[in-house]
Amino acid sequence: MDIESRSYQNIVKKESWRTVLTLAYQSLGVVYGDLSTSPLYVYKSTFAEDIHHTESNDEIFGVLSFIFWTITLVPLFKYVFIVLRADDNGEGGTFALYSLLCRHARVNSLPSCQLADEQLIEYNGSSSEMTAQSDFAARLKCTLEKHRVLQKVLLVLALIGTCMVIGDGVLTPAISVFSAVSGVELSTAKEHHKYIEVPAACIILIGLFALQHYGTHRVGFLFAPVILLWLMCISAIGVYNIIHWNPHVYQALSPYYMYKFLKKTQSRGWMSLGGILLCITGSEAMFADLGHFSQLSIQIAFTSLVYPSLILAYMGQAAYLSQHHAIASEYNIGFYVSVPEKLRWPVLVIAILAAVVGSQAIITGTFSIIKQCSALGCFPKVKIVHTSSKIHGQIYIPEINWILMILCLAVTIGFRDTRRLGNASGLAVITVMLVTTCLMSLVIVLCWHKNIFFAIAFVVFFGTIESLYFSASLIKFLEGAWVPIALSLCFLAAMCTWHYGTLKRYEFDVQNKVSVNWLLSLGQTLGIKRVRGIGLIHTELVSGVPAIFSHFVTNLPAFHQVLVFLCVKSVPVPHVRPEERFLVGRVGPKQFRMYRCIVRYGYRDVHKDDIEFEGDLVCSIAEFVRSEAETAVVETNGEGERMSVVGTCSTYMQGIEDLDGSDVDEMDKPGPSEILSPKLKKKKSKVKKKVRFVVPETPKIEKETREELMELTEAREGGVAYIMGNAYMRAKHGSGLVKRLAINVGYEFLRRNTRGPRTALTSPYASTLEVGMIYHV
Repeated sequence: MDIESRSYQNIVKKESWRTVLTLAYQSLGVVYGDLSTSPLYVYKSTFAEDIHHTESNDEIFGVLSFIFWTITLVPLFKYVFIVLRADDNGEGGTFALYSLLCRHARVNSLPSCQLADEQLIEYNGSSSEMTAQSDFAARLKCTLEKHRVLQKVLLVLALIGTCMVIGDGVLTPAISVFSAVSGVELSTAKEHHKYIEVPAACIILIGLFALQHYGTHRVGFLFAPVILLWLMCISAIGVYNIIHWNPHVYQALSPYYMYKFLKKTQSRGWMSLGGILLCITGSEAMFADLGHFSQLSIQIAFTSLVYPSLILAYMGQAAYLSQHHAIASEYNIGFYVSVPEKLRWPVLVIAILAAVVGSQAIITGTFSIIKQCSALGCFPKVKIVHTSSKIHGQIYIPEINWILMILCLAVTIGFRDTRRLGNASGLAVITVMLVTTCLMSLVIVLCWHKNIFFAIAFVVFFGTIESLYFSASLIKFLEGAWVPIALSLCFLAAMCTWHYGTLKRYEFDVQNKVSVNWLLSLGQTLGIKRVRGIGLIHTELVSGVPAIFSHFVTNLPAFHQVLVFLCVKSVPVPHVRPEERFLVGRVGPKQFRMYRCIVRYGYRDVHKDDIEFEGDLVCSIAEFVRSEAETAVVETNGEGERMSVVGTCSTYMQGIEDLDGSDVDEMDKPGPSEILSPKLKKKKSKVKKKVRFVVPETPKIEKETREELMELTEAREGGVAYIMGNAYMRAKHGSGLVKRLAINVGYEFLRRNTRGPRTALTSPYASTLEVGMIYHV
């Protein structure tokens, strides 16, 4: 069984309680690493500048009350009980919400969408149990579909959330590791510890990013035990501090202490909310990592272990500080001061390990969301390395990894303190939450078909809380909060420029495509000699003949006996089932031996490598030829071509047979622009298979069909050539300044410095023919 069959079965399998509890345990190391390490720096960041700890304890109890209700309302109520239900066929995150809206309101930004895509099982799977739309939902849907400006605003909103997640991937490792290492301050002189913290944090961060290409599967089994040990450690220390220093600290959980806190501190208390906000950093990971676990497992892990452990930890710190008012410096109000002296070094080691695990989770999440953006045409093509041959979703992107490392080291060395790192991280976290709140309000109306008052209540309640924290974080713009804004603007500019250039390129292809009638007028031989082999003409078009092909026909003396116009595209669903992978049809009469094949992938699908992809492609065409009379027509694409759904080789067992490699244990196959890490590549080189087909001896196959299958088999054995155009885009004369900058400078810079069109198919260099073309858009 191949990887995509296995991965899909993992999604739809029925979970037992044992499986749920196992997933809940494993989620500790992947989902909750960042959230669990927040006690390291929350109090320290809150009391760094705006407010001070006094003997009345109004400040410390007010902060504890804010922390308790913030954790209760946002991670527990909002994410665990509401947002986790808005999954996209089991997947979560900002793009999952955007994908849901794209399917329910036709606001998809992908240019190559077809009606046939809406017949995918997973396209409508999430709406099978929904009730009828209300009048308001229908009007809202019509408004979104009618106004392209609103569609662009929705896309930009999703991209802003995505960019802030990437910014969080820079800031979270910095603040987590730096805060963990800051424990050495209590064991060294004040004038010396600053020379230890920054170098130690940088060394750990460099090691963390340098080891990314090995993947997490080798040490991943340690992640959950480390976080479990950390949670038990901080909760036990919390209980000890509560009992030993102030058993009545639980009274501070009353909302009345928030009122006293704000009444006494006024504007200074409001500004300190930027530090309190850090207690919920990492909450978005519960939703973003939903695809790796399940809704129930994440809910169980949070409510039964993470939530009570965090509350006990914060209460314990408050209990200790309520009896210790002689604060010589901000270091004396940090996490480690509340740890019993004999336990400080063991706790320091556990804290560093927990910080590394939390950082690893956000780095992996950054890789995953960039892959999703690239699949949906909002990020340049990047090199994706699969670090595990068994576990789907464990990827490594070298370019992004080193960019994150450089930026992470820069903010660590540049800020050198928790306060400014906290200001930066807090703004990134709360912005992602605000974006989620906005998108969720639309999901409630358009996808869940609930009353508009539910959406309004959701936005007003959670939006008010998050806006309060957002304003407190934004006021610290000059004190570190400018970092996530600057990072997000850079990434947002790159994403929007790439998306705009991609759309313009597709529009140019559509406007300049060659008519099929012109192709048919050339005759069966196309006016040139047809030689043995298969020619794959890569195109973004789902109908018509690309202009590049007319260039080949008029300039080359010979071409392949079998021609396939191949379009590899992404659809706004997380996964496409193997049996729905290919849309296959003919271009012209049978004797022309020309086919169109549209390969559809979800934004989280694992793509095939060149050898297996070739086998599946030829196999799907052969199956289409064999069962053409029986296969239901799903679409006529406007050029007179009839397209039929055909699955991969693993989805049917008769017709065309695979002779070689049938006993090979298939493993993960990386996809377009995706390769294996060196060790996995060496291991997999032993199981590479060459696919050869045989036409079964059966009277059910007509003579004409048998001849076509035989010719397809001979062409496959003659080799496959990949033909693609490499477009150089230029803005038309008379275009505006913004367009010229976006196309001539921005898009061309990204195109030259990222992966080219060859990586879209992982086609071998020896079999690839690229031709440069200038597009004036």
